[in-house]
Amino acid sequence: MAESLIISVSGMRGVVGENLTPIVAAEYGCAFGTFLRSSIDTGGRPFTVCIGRDSRVSGSMLLSAVAAGLCAIGVSAVDLGVVPTPSVGIMLRRFRCQGGVIITASHNPLPYNGIKLLLGNGMAPPIAMANEIRRIFWDRHFHFVDSSHCGKVTGNSDAYRVHIEQVLRLVNVEQIAARRYKVVLDSVNGAGGDVTKALLAELGCEVVAINDEPTGLFAHEPEPTAENLTGLCWRVKQEHADLGLAQDPDADRLAIVDEQGAYIGEEYTLALAALQAFSKGTGTAVANLSTSRMLDDVARRAGGSVIRTPVGEAHVANAMIEHGALIGGEGNGGVIDLRVGPIRDSLVGIVLILQLMAETGKTISQLVQEIGGYSMHKDKFRADAQQARQIQEMAVARFDNAAMNVSDGLRLDFPDGWMHLRTSNTEPVMRVIVEARDEPTARRYLQAVADIRRAVLQPAATPDERARANAKPGE
Repeated sequence: MAESLIISVSGMRGVVGENLTPIVAAEYGCAFGTFLRSSIDTGGRPFTVCIGRDSRVSGSMLLSAVAAGLCAIGVSAVDLGVVPTPSVGIMLRRFRCQGGVIITASHNPLPYNGIKLLLGNGMAPPIAMANEIRRIFWDRHFHFVDSSHCGKVTGNSDAYRVHIEQVLRLVNVEQIAARRYKVVLDSVNGAGGDVTKALLAELGCEVVAINDEPTGLFAHEPEPTAENLTGLCWRVKQEHADLGLAQDPDADRLAIVDEQGAYIGEEYTLALAALQAFSKGTGTAVANLSTSRMLDDVARRAGGSVIRTPVGEAHVANAMIEHGALIGGEGNGGVIDLRVGPIRDSLVGIVLILQLMAETGKTISQLVQEIGGYSMHKDKFRADAQQARQIQEMAVARFDNAAMNVSDGLRLDFPDGWMHLRTSNTEPVMRVIVEARDEPTARRYLQAVADIRRAVLQPAATPDERARANAKPGE
């Protein structure tokens, strides 16, 4: 069965040629342009939006369609070309644009693409604004202009240079360069290859690049998870490299492979960046509800604290701004440093981790050992809204002694771990994340979720299966 087009606070995402067509993209551009012109007073300045894309083959078509929709409303577009998502946020603030657009489906497979929207502050629209843009799109309530007032499309190729300059200000370039680190980089044929190679060269690194050409024809599944990065792990060992770096197609996420060729997991990306940030002073870190407790451990040892938000970088960035946070991000390998911008940025993660290595003289595996760790499992499965609610209700009943947070789905905290059950903003699935102090404990919580899931999604469950789904811990 064909999937539905998803329009959420994260933007639009769909299957190209099935539900994401040039007509749909152009009308979404019209909706965004109409929203900007009706909600912002520029004081007479022309309306302008920066627009960039990842390397997917469909990206050029969708960028042209969105730009056409914007121009039809009287909003000009600055075409940045193939650039990382955070580069768009940096450039739109530099040009004082009213908004930004990124054509990307992030970590999703090749058939997908998407349209992500940014406001003039470089952040995704909050829920109320996102809902207004969605309403304009569905109602086709567009404010077209006449031929003399249409927007124009211009090009700009400065994004790489500006992005690198901003990121290098965070670290001591000479100190890192003196270490002459050897790095294997896997950019999965996405938008991050060229700019990241240039950044690493500035830091004096010897770079072994794989899958670095921005063809959009991904050499492996694009999400930077362990099962997709076996080639990177092998290459790090073969090259006797100091570390391996893996990006997703729009280069806002970063996964790390240590000097022994072991995939350490995306959760360590933020923890390592936070270890560097907290080495300079105490303060606050911000992360979403699905992020590992390792961040809490790092902050606590430095006398700091962690604030939790719903999933989504806009929620994290808003809390960072409100509390003046040192560092923030999400456990999917996304690091946010407000000195560069309020968007997850793999380049920020790279330089902070290299700075940490250079200052401490430690390897990645030694730093990971210093941080410690937990047993974490992530899963997803199809469930409609009613089924998702039922699963969450049964989880609350089964774990009635847990601390509960319902700001984004359901998070249950226990002394020895936690679980987070939520529906995805970008896929028609329910996500389950469990983290515990050890593997047996994590497996016990996972089994509890599996029992509940089976009882809800398979109504013909046996009496024994229903009993397991409703059993209290230890029964």
